[in-house]
Amino acid sequence: MPDQHDPDDPTGPAGRSDPGGGQLTGQAAVDDLLDVLDLETIEVNLYRGRSPAVAPQRVFGGQVAAQALVGAGRTVDADRTVHSLHGYFVRAGDSSIPIVYSVEVIRDGRSFSVRRVTAIQHGRPIFFMSASFQRAEAGLDHQAQPPADVPPPESVPTLAERMARYPERLGIWSRVPQSVDVRYVGEPGWVRSGDRPAEVHQRAWLRVAGRLPDTPLLHACALTYASDLTLLDSVLSWHGEVWGPDGFAGASLDHALWLHRPFHADEWFLYDCSSPSASGGRGLATGRIFTIDGHHVATVVQEGLLRRVGN
Repeated sequence: MPDQHDPDDPTGPAGRSDPGGGQLTGQAAVDDLLDVLDLETIEVNLYRGRSPAVAPQRVFGGQVAAQALVGAGRTVDADRTVHSLHGYFVRAGDSSIPIVYSVEVIRDGRSFSVRRVTAIQHGRPIFFMSASFQRAEAGLDHQAQPPADVPPPESVPTLAERMARYPERLGIWSRVPQSVDVRYVGEPGWVRSGDRPAEVHQRAWLRVAGRLPDTPLLHACALTYASDLTLLDSVLSWHGEVWGPDGFAGASLDHALWLHRPFHADEWFLYDCSSPSASGGRGLATGRIFTIDGHHVATVVQEGLLRRVGN
């Protein structure tokens, strides 16, 4: 998770204090995420969302994208499911105040519905997204195969276990709700500089850390949220670099997600990420998402700004 999404100021994370004390984990954290995704209806096609009570000062980009998808999905017939979304982060969001989501109905055809969503704070857009929904139909079917050399999730250390050696590196992330169980197959980008070997592929097992309602839109929103947690880290993995002191600060510039097949975000999925290019202070990351039984359910692409920081 790089710092949040302001391309003009990718600096270190600040946070808001925990009013209740203690870190939310498991189903309690998932219930908090569901509450965050339950947008308030202000008017027709106009919604309001909040951030978790404990959060970085800058809103996590996966949260904004997931909330925007909630707003878009509420304006679409239930028999149409999202198959793609494309978003741009244009300003840093402030987690201490609500975000207003304005949904524009672009088209409702016989098979597809298209929506455009703008996330607004202080009267200015911080994020905008286009999303397309499709009524289910039959067609050709093939898929890429998952990597064959990945250990099962139960044999991979949790992020907390990996980071027990580096408590000073976690900062606000040691207090925010842990609604997604993330298990890196290799070293994550949160270790100390020099402790991470260079790897072309960064792979992690993820799942929502509790149960979700059996609602396809919610599972799509949860996957959208999770897809922003580790993806940009694959750019640093190529070079054996890390986030934070003696490493890099990052800011996501855009995020694109294609959903290929039905899935459940509260079951294990493998996030197979790599970076085809980095130049000009920007890095491109691509990710393929597979279920534990090998179904290719999603593809993600993101470009981010990466700047070296001091100690």
